[in-house]
Amino acid sequence: MNIKKLISIVSAAASTAAMAGYTAMTAFADEAAAADAASSSQDTAQMGAGASLGGMLIPLAIMFALLYFVAIRPQKKRDRELKEMQENLQVGDEVVTGGGIVGIVVSVGEDTVVIETGGAKHKLRIKNWAITENVTAAERIKEAKASGKSSSSAKLESAAIVDDDKKSKKKKDDEEE
Repeated sequence: MNIKKLISIVSAAASTAAMAGYTAMTAFADEAAAADAASSSQDTAQMGAGASLGGMLIPLAIMFALLYFVAIRPQKKRDRELKEMQENLQVGDEVVTGGGIVGIVVSVGEDTVVIETGGAKHKLRIKNWAITENVTAAERIKEAKASGKSSSSAKLESAAIVDDDKKSKKKKDDEEE
């Protein structure tokens, strides 16, 4: 996260310096052009205006490229990852909604998900787009990175662990009653 902040600060400083340099050069060029305007012909004035327009487009293109690589591209990547996560929800995943509700996925529909929340096991049906985080999937990815396993085998193993935990909890609850 610190590297992203550093990159954005450096790019902002570079674009500011480029614009300041461009402004200083055009101000000097405008003063020189005003002094030469009395003695120059109309053709050279038109050529100077064309060069000034071309000189403005280069910094503008550089600023747009910096904006694209610092802001637009990373946001598109985050949106794509969020949509992929919402499409790959599985029963047993622990999710967090945009409103902060935490629950475990009970069933997955086409565009809705039923989650179970709280100690009283209340069930809520919510839209897929409302889910902002899949806690279980994030844990699986961390485990896979730590153990060096492929992501598909880590998903299967962690799903089995979640199912086993639920079964053992249900058995304990039944025995207590």
